[in-house]
Amino acid sequence: MIAVTGASGHLGRLVVASLLRTVPPSKIVAAVRSPEKGRDLASKGLSIRHADYSRPDTLLAAFAGVDKLLLISGNEVGRRVEQHKAVIASARQAGVKLLLYTSLLHADRSPLRLGEEHRQTEATLRASGVPFVLLRNSWYTENYAGAVVQAVKLGVHYGCASAGRVSAASRADYAEAAAAVLTAKDDPNGRIYELAGDEAFTLAEFAAEVARQSGTPVRYQDLPEVEYRTLLVKAGLPEPIAAMLANADAGISKGALFDDSRQLHALIGRPTTSISSTISAALTP
Repeated sequence: MIAVTGASGHLGRLVVASLLRTVPPSKIVAAVRSPEKGRDLASKGLSIRHADYSRPDTLLAAFAGVDKLLLISGNEVGRRVEQHKAVIASARQAGVKLLLYTSLLHADRSPLRLGEEHRQTEATLRASGVPFVLLRNSWYTENYAGAVVQAVKLGVHYGCASAGRVSAASRADYAEAAAAVLTAKDDPNGRIYELAGDEAFTLAEFAAEVARQSGTPVRYQDLPEVEYRTLLVKAGLPEPIAAMLANADAGISKGALFDDSRQLHALIGRPTTSISSTISAALTP
């Protein structure tokens, strides 16, 4: 039995879809925070179980009888360590035989502030005694989809990544990789996968590709981190989100989201999704 937490979310749904290609739906548990959001998954024959990271009392029953568990990292930055600890403790108590965790690319040495919660979760996993696999994911190409139309409108894409390169891939790519490990015939216990896109790009190259595809002049404007954060706040983002995004860009300038090992390519058996494909989709009415 395979369980996927956050199964009604963007990544979780894609993992479930990948699993259904080779795994009978009766062998898949969709663990969701809001069961009503998983009704469509139930119609496909999956077992829907309530699993709220912030309510540890829901977790043990959700993982009962589960052999392999995919823990998709929570989205409540600042609370994730506590939430992940609850999931890991319940998985251990339930007798889960293998736990996969979606971490951050090079989490052990990442300068990104987001990296600390992942490092603490990884440490908790190692100390738990539960067999585990780390899926250290780089950025999603979808992270830039919303910026495409805005860049065309303004004629500029702002950031503070300097000439740092981003090895991004699509959610579907990462989902396929997770499904591949969950269904692997060999024992992947203890493995660490640094997962990233085949083709890395700078934000200047991103802007140039937006310009090429849209037929509209678009340039990249690099700013100091503080100025970029201020710009994001003026654009309407809450200060904590603006600070996180600016810090991520600054981390990119230090190589935090670059990796050329092509481990993701090897897991899914095909090239990863390019940023040009994401741009094309964003520009398609």
